[in-house]
This record gives sequence, structure tokens and C-alpha cells, in this order.
Amino acid sequence: MAENSVLWMYAVPTGSKISVVEGDLTLEAVDAIVNATNEHLSHGGGVAWAIVRRGGKVIQDESTAWVREHGPVPTGQAALTGGGHLAARYVIHTVGPIWRDQGDEPALLRSAVQSALALADAHALRSVSLPAISSGIFGFPKPLAAQVIWDATLDYLAAHPENTLEEIRFCDIDRATVEIFLAEGRKRQLK
Repeated sequence: MAENSVLWMYAVPTGSKISVVEGDLTLEAVDAIVNATNEHLSHGGGVAWAIVRRGGKVIQDESTAWVREHGPVPTGQAALTGGGHLAARYVIHTVGPIWRDQGDEPALLRSAVQSALALADAHALRSVSLPAISSGIFGFPKPLAAQVIWDATLDYLAAHPENTLEEIRFCDIDRATVEIFLAEGRKRQLK
């Protein structure tokens, strides 16, 4: 796939828009992309590895320095580094839960999403692109992840009507995952 494609857009009553995008997160030309990572910000697999591969070692170096200064990022929280050689100026690293079916995973995923959005808002960013956090190598069921990510995003925007976020993009390279996010978005449009 040479170029990312916006497949659907949802206008939020607060003025922001949410887009469902099929494509490569590392190619998103937004203020920040969200990296689904582990608490040590070690970018050795999944989306995190792809981001460092495209954006350069500088992203891992900044991540390592962040952890050295602040300590590991707890599950459900986020940290910000530069975007290296990416089109995005920043990378927001958020730690989603590993799926173990223990009951608190949806709340932790919700927190991870909202922490990432709050960090973008705190830095006055206008556009951010998120992957399907925790639904890859962390094993979170994709349909539930899409529901939680949509709900967390809409709830954040409703609770913070003065936020700086004009566009939030849900971006995935996997067509089946994109279809799940599309279906979740269309449910909300019908409400």
C-alpha cells in the first residue's frame, strides 16, 4: 500500500473529527502518532518496532532516556518523545494491557487511550493517529479493543470540550482490523 486511505469520518459534536484509516501508521502526517508499547519503551516488536525502523534509532534513544529519567511507564499511561525521521513531529508511547482475561484490561486500555489523548492535548497538538492498541502482540480481542478505543476517545472529547484535538485518526494496516473500527464507528453514527 503506497498511501494511507481515509475510509470513513465521524464528526464529533464538540467539533473534532475521527477518521478510520487503512494504512501504515508510520506514514501518518499528523502532529503525533501513538505507539503501543511496553513499560520500558523497548521497541522490539509490533507497531513499536515498525515506528523505530522507519523513524530511526533516535526514537529508541529518546525512549531509553525518558525511562532512565522518569522510570518505567505504568500500564494505562503515556510518554512523549520526538518523531525522529517520521512525518509526525512526535510519538506518544502508551502502554496498553496484555490480554489475560482478568477483568481489568478494558479499563487499562481506556486509560492508555485517554492518557495518550491528554498528553497530545497538553502539548496543544491538533492531530493524532492511533493504532489498535493492545490488539496485536498483546492479544487484546480486536472487537473489544475497537469498542474500548472508540468509547475512550469519544468520552475524552466530551469531557474536554476545549481540547486542541481537531482530528483523531484510527489507523491500521490490517484490513480486517480496519473493518472492525469502521463497524464500531458506524454504530455510533446511528445513535
